[in-house]
Amino acid sequence: MAAQETPEIVLYDLACTKNICFSPVVWCTRLMLNYKQIPYKTVFLEFPDIEATLEELGLPPNETGHKYTVPAIQHVPTATHLMGSIPIAQFLESTYPDPPVPLTSEPGSEIGARARAVVGPVMTKSLMPREVRILSPRSQEYFRRTREASIGRPLEDLLGEGTDDEQQRWDAVDEELRGLGAFLQTRKAEGPFVLGARPSYTDFFIAGSLQCARTVDEGVFKRISKYPGFKDIYEACQPYMERKD
Repeated sequence: MAAQETPEIVLYDLACTKNICFSPVVWCTRLMLNYKQIPYKTVFLEFPDIEATLEELGLPPNETGHKYTVPAIQHVPTATHLMGSIPIAQFLESTYPDPPVPLTSEPGSEIGARARAVVGPVMTKSLMPREVRILSPRSQEYFRRTREASIGRPLEDLLGEGTDDEQQRWDAVDEELRGLGAFLQTRKAEGPFVLGARPSYTDFFIAGSLQCARTVDEGVFKRISKYPGFKDIYEACQPYMERKD
């Protein structure tokens, strides 16, 4: 394939035992690459190797949070290196403008804010204890050590005493999820995406988040994908999610 023989982009992704992309933020980048049909190759990094690898590329560290994170890319023709899904999206859109991917919009801003406020916390508690299961032993040790230091308790405690605690959290956001799902369908008459017939970065954010859930745990994926709007966007993005590695 040309995408493997003559890559214009080297994409640094997060490794897992399934050997496919599962990070939601990397999926935002990957969806743009696939949609725009930009030739690229993937370099999967284990958690403990991210900082050393990206530092060696000359990337400056983040000022807050983790110093080095994926996604990161190398644009081969210009030897440009970038880290972070938003800077990468801006670069890809300016360098490869056709077909266009709207990066911002008024409904997109509202959807992003509502999704992060409502779905984000519940998804994190459901996925983080399960994510460790699809990591290599080296990454499992790193992930557990760093995340448990951050949250101050064992990962499994996030699931609660039993399945009832997790179910209660999802039940508590059911109404908001229904409302957000309906809002995603505002332009349903024009097409399945947030802005109608063509995808935007917001659609890739939603589809990537659902694909992350599906890779980590099918049950968590079903909790969200059952809602119209979320399901429609995920299914509409499937042609751009065929390549996962």
